[in-house]
Amino acid sequence: MAIVTGAGGGLGRAHALALAERGVRVVVNDVGGDGSTARAVVAEIVDAGGQAMASSADITDVTAVQQMVENAVQRWGRVDILINNAGILRDKSFAKMQLPDFRKVIDVHLMGSVHCTQAVWPHMVEQGYGRILMTTSASGIYGNFGQSNYGAAKSALVGLTNVLAIEGANRGIRTNALAPTAATQMTDGLISDEAAARLGPETIAPGAVFLVSEQAPNGVILGAGGGVFAVSQMVETQPVFLSESQRTAEVIAARWDEISDVRNTHVLGSAFDQTNLYVELAERESTDTPA
Repeated sequence: MAIVTGAGGGLGRAHALALAERGVRVVVNDVGGDGSTARAVVAEIVDAGGQAMASSADITDVTAVQQMVENAVQRWGRVDILINNAGILRDKSFAKMQLPDFRKVIDVHLMGSVHCTQAVWPHMVEQGYGRILMTTSASGIYGNFGQSNYGAAKSALVGLTNVLAIEGANRGIRTNALAPTAATQMTDGLISDEAAARLGPETIAPGAVFLVSEQAPNGVILGAGGGVFAVSQMVETQPVFLSESQRTAEVIAARWDEISDVRNTHVLGSAFDQTNLYVELAERESTDTPA
């Protein structure tokens, strides 16, 4: 059984339909139209022979989210998949950004995903299986003008993905992130008609289905759009040790080309991996450096 938030249209609808086509029972969550958008997608699924139920729970409301999950578990016995897809835009340059708009975007994208994930987590732990998909964005990975609130929320979801991938690994729970480039209601007026024609939500849904499948990886960020798929990773350059006498801003500036050299990068599995790497390098270099 899967829960897909923001599934009344766009990407969420495409994800829900794609899962239903594979026999997955789907909770279609959307607050749009007082629940009518969610019910319309449920009707599509049921008419095609699938099983689905609608939910108009507001994902920023913890109680409503918990009730949505409990209703689904009571009906179908378990929850295997959660796709955190719901989102909004409140775009403006940072200088013109109003704090209520900043908080609202964080509340929907980040805290909404937290609420839903926390509600399903104990069920997944108990059954020893779960697949969670966060929806991040290139704006959160690389930045985008006028989207400080959206970019901050989407970047936070990458951090949440990384931590949950670690915490859930030994419990049968895999957590990944999807960074879609799609033509949806959220992108109206932001991209050309020609680009929109190539970036339909249905071109991205296969990536979402894979990331919540039994064969899913863990802790991956998958970019998707127009039938194109690519993995984004956080990498680190080869660390450079500076002796105590060299630890000045001037020495860092002088050796910046070496410190920032991306020709020899590596991927770290966790924050402690980085800490251990730095400690080992410092110990080794301190031992090798003459007094």
